[in-house]
Amino acid sequence: MGITSAFFAATSGINATSRALSEIGNNIANAQTVGYKSRSVSFGDLFGATIGGGGTSTALTEGRGVRVLGIDPSFTQGSLQTTSNALDLAIDGDGFFQVNDSSGNTFFSRAGQFNIDANGNITNPAGLRLQGVDATTGATGDLVLDTNQQVGTATTSVTMSGNLKADLPLLAAPSDAALLADPSSSAVSQFSSPVRVFDSQGSGHDLNIYFTKTAANTWLYHVLAAQSEVDVPAGQENTTTGNALVADGTLTFNTSGLLASESTINYYDASGTGGAGIDFVTGTTVPVAGQAVGFNFGTSIAEGGAGTDGMLQQGSASVLLTLSQDGFSSGTLTGTSIGEDGSITGRFSNGTTQAIGQVELTRFINPDGLQPIGRNLFIQSGDSGTPLTGNPGDGSFGKISASTLETSNVDLGDELVDMITMQRGFQANSRIITTTNDLLGELVNLAR
Repeated sequence: MGITSAFFAATSGINATSRALSEIGNNIANAQTVGYKSRSVSFGDLFGATIGGGGTSTALTEGRGVRVLGIDPSFTQGSLQTTSNALDLAIDGDGFFQVNDSSGNTFFSRAGQFNIDANGNITNPAGLRLQGVDATTGATGDLVLDTNQQVGTATTSVTMSGNLKADLPLLAAPSDAALLADPSSSAVSQFSSPVRVFDSQGSGHDLNIYFTKTAANTWLYHVLAAQSEVDVPAGQENTTTGNALVADGTLTFNTSGLLASESTINYYDASGTGGAGIDFVTGTTVPVAGQAVGFNFGTSIAEGGAGTDGMLQQGSASVLLTLSQDGFSSGTLTGTSIGEDGSITGRFSNGTTQAIGQVELTRFINPDGLQPIGRNLFIQSGDSGTPLTGNPGDGSFGKISASTLETSNVDLGDELVDMITMQRGFQANSRIITTTNDLLGELVNLAR
């Protein structure tokens, strides 16, 4: 080839450094792109035919320049940046989000910028749908935040703990008439507590529980409701005060003031004394009949408990320490939270929470083999290996950070240094061409 081969070697160097500068420019341009992974160019030398010498040890192999062997991505972890969007997700560790388009085509991404579309799907800026497991059906597919109402649940149990003052005077068991006329009178009750419960249609009803000490270590309790909201037998309601008696029972304590026993709850419903539960009325005409609302004052000694986890009778003032019930009204989704394991929990307007779904991650044996297609997306290739799916935090899968985004892993300092290096390489190869051209000119001048 002679001196002209220097042209071709230098040209290959110019082409290779140009390609490297292109990738450096692309990295710098994406320094602020969420989830972007930097790429670098790998070079390989070129050699031509063997020239000179007859033996292997003395043979001369002419260099032909350089070529680009490949573009290598770097999947090192990017920095995590906090945001105000609860659906912004970052992967801390190994794995990719799986997103699908409307045709079911699958893509993978480290960029976790997600929002909700008009149908409740969790989507990225390109409209691709985040994949995971639905908490209700257990099916894998599009993750959807349910925007429908949550159905109300009837109260089945009211649980309370506290203290009834031990040295209060004994009172006669109040008559129904006296109780309905003025349940707060000191001659009728000595302590009371309100509680809001819900019927099977999710409607709320306010009850009041009144306690009366009628004998040593013995207390009666009466549960009253608004007369307009329940259906009770005649004589168990007072239309003037609006009170209605719906249930009562007895609590007994031992000499140490621990809960010894609880009587069976006596309900008053439309069928009369000893009914199956409380007959709630929703609206004006529709009764919710026989709702058995249990009043749990603790695990008594008679029930095999210690008598210390509910109501006690001690010398201190009467007080209610805890009060809870297990019903709730209907509600709509007001917000979500996403855990490190990818579990999505919905918060509803009725104060309840509910599991909605589970974000899944996908990882590859060789993530460098994934094919980038733009928009922060990759697709599987023959070099990447088979995708492996799992929950965040399990095994080799990274954890999820909500209200967080993974920034680009581009190091601007490294890129600028590489840019200078490639610039010098480009200039040196250009000088080879000009020098070779000068030498050829001298060679031509020899003939003059």
